Amino acid sequence: MTTDLTGRTALVTGATSGIGRAVALDLAAHGAHVVLTGRDRVRGEQAVDAVRAAGGKADFVAVDLVDAASARDLARQAVELGGGHVDVLVNNAGVFPFGPTAGTTEADFDAVYAVNVKVPWFLVAELAPAMAARGSGSIINVTTMVSAFGQAGMSLYGSSKAAVALLTKAWAAEFGPSGVRVNAVSPGPTRTEGTAGMGEALDQLAATTPHGRPGLPEEIAPAVTYLAGDDAAFVHGAVIPVDGGRTAV
Repeated sequence: MTTDLTGRTALVTGATSGIGRAVALDLAAHGAHVVLTGRDRVRGEQAVDAVRAAGGKADFVAVDLVDAASARDLARQAVELGGGHVDVLVNNAGVFPFGPTAGTTEADFDAVYAVNVKVPWFLVAELAPAMAARGSGSIINVTTMVSAFGQAGMSLYGSSKAAVALLTKAWAAEFGPSGVRVNAVSPGPTRTEGTAGMGEALDQLAATTPHGRPGLPEEIAPAVTYLAGDDAAFVHGAVIPVDGGRTAV
């Protein structure tokens, strides 16, 4: 079946580049009105232009998601732009500094958990109750394969996304009875603007997977679109690996 999201509004955080941008383009291609967010207004408007050039509908909200206030304000703007409703929430925005535990400052720790855990929490708190009142909605969290196993230098990032993986299941239990499905997609090494600085380390990490190479954002996005649509009506609380098979080895 072909996913049809016509008439639905999707909010995608961190959508000006990488996986978020690919997700926004794919959701729009399947009929959703997409509200994209990010800090870079130029890249955001370029992403909106790309959606519209392909015949889709999109708006951009420039926002620095760092706390509960910024999350709640974004939710209100998205509802207004979406004609009074947000039907799909994609918690994609994230930060991923790597490094040893002993070299992590308290400021680093707080910043990672603020963006990766606190912001999704308050976006869900703001938007899920309205979805539940309407009896339908889909929330998709973007995690990472290193939330499921230990990787030296990735303890801070991995632990924050492990929290999101657990929240995915907890929110599925909380909101599922009201018709709101909450799931997650867990990407493996993916070649994006954000991972460009990893250099050969990205290829080395990807070499540990059966597929053997880094993924592309366009290879992650369809999994999110699937979870957003009615074809996934019986899927609740799942964390779907899109990682080149890393979970198989």
